[in-house]
Amino acid sequence: MRLTVRGVIFSALFAALLAGLSFVSLHLPFTPVPITLENIVVMLAGALLGGGYGFFSMLLVVVLTAVGLPMLDGAGGMGVLLGASGGYVWMYPICALLTGLLVRRVRGSGLKSIFLIAVIAYVFGDLLCYVTGVGWLAHVYHLSLQKALVLGAYPYLPGDAAKAIVTALIVVPVRRVFTVSRIVGMPGRSGVSTEGQPEYPSA
Repeated sequence: MRLTVRGVIFSALFAALLAGLSFVSLHLPFTPVPITLENIVVMLAGALLGGGYGFFSMLLVVVLTAVGLPMLDGAGGMGVLLGASGGYVWMYPICALLTGLLVRRVRGSGLKSIFLIAVIAYVFGDLLCYVTGVGWLAHVYHLSLQKALVLGAYPYLPGDAAKAIVTALIVVPVRRVFTVSRIVGMPGRSGVSTEGQPEYPSA
């Protein structure tokens, strides 16, 4: 992936957006894992910036958190990444990468496209985080897998589905005007700039 100034800027903006929205959280009394808006930024980063820059933007979050910047709910450092919720954060770059790669394959802007993007965002931009998130939670608190799922997965699934739908409702109209190539300043596959042209034909 050839880095562009616009691509790096938008990647940094999405990383900053995640850091800002991480303050919007709801701590449940029965689990150390809060409800946050971070995962909707992961989904949007992949879908709007594409796989490469989506990955880069979320990697910035992980790296900057690791070096101590207050990227997650005003906190940073390896202690955050190794804490109860750290396992979810590790997967953010991969989730954004896969979301971006798959959303680009969805054509059109009708209800079918909205549904497909929502499913992709939900499965690859969100549920994938639970693979490492729940596993690490079980390790930190010495829980069984079933108990870790009760504390770190099941309560969040309905809300995450709603976030995936919101993601699709944002992405579909935005990409009618701003293609991934236009946002990140990359030429189209033919080598010619796609600015002002639809990336996919309408349904």
